[in-house]
Amino acid sequence: MARSFTEREKENIKRSLREACKQSWTRYGYKKTSVDDLCRQAGISKGAFYLFFESKEALFCEVLCSVQEQICSAASEVIEKYKDKYGAAEALKLIYREYDKNNFLCDSDSADFTILMNKLSEERAKKIAESNQLSRQLFLSQPYFKFKVHADMAMSVIYALIMNIKNKEILPYNHIETFDFMVDHLIDSLCE
Repeated sequence: MARSFTEREKENIKRSLREACKQSWTRYGYKKTSVDDLCRQAGISKGAFYLFFESKEALFCEVLCSVQEQICSAASEVIEKYKDKYGAAEALKLIYREYDKNNFLCDSDSADFTILMNKLSEERAKKIAESNQLSRQLFLSQPYFKFKVHADMAMSVIYALIMNIKNKEILPYNHIETFDFMVDHLIDSLCE
């Protein structure tokens, strides 16, 4: 007979599974992250896993969307605090550092991410696509600054800056300081 969990235990187990997923995904990728390993880290049986998530993909989808929402929320708070283009610069720095900690966020063109997306239901794939739009809306819907260039150009520059994280290992100088320098010098060209 399956063991029942208290509401508090359910919350803690679900949190542990999400954290284990995030860490393993960052370190090993989607394909090499096993449900068995996640269950072991959370202290539950594999059978119990399915009381919390209907599939490995459901867990990964929830983690990805949750991390993106947390980053956008934190970046929005930074923009709200400064209420100008320098708030946008500080928000970009925050986003970059979060992408550095959660490298799965910038691997959407990898085979590993494609495998995940191919296994997702249409509903979950749509949820991820909507979550991906959060950062675009974060910068396009702010009343505190206006882009000097076409919005698509500004978003392309922002995306290109953040995706430079993929090259961090080959840069001859600290990648975070390099990113900060680029943002500090580009923000005046992008925003009024």
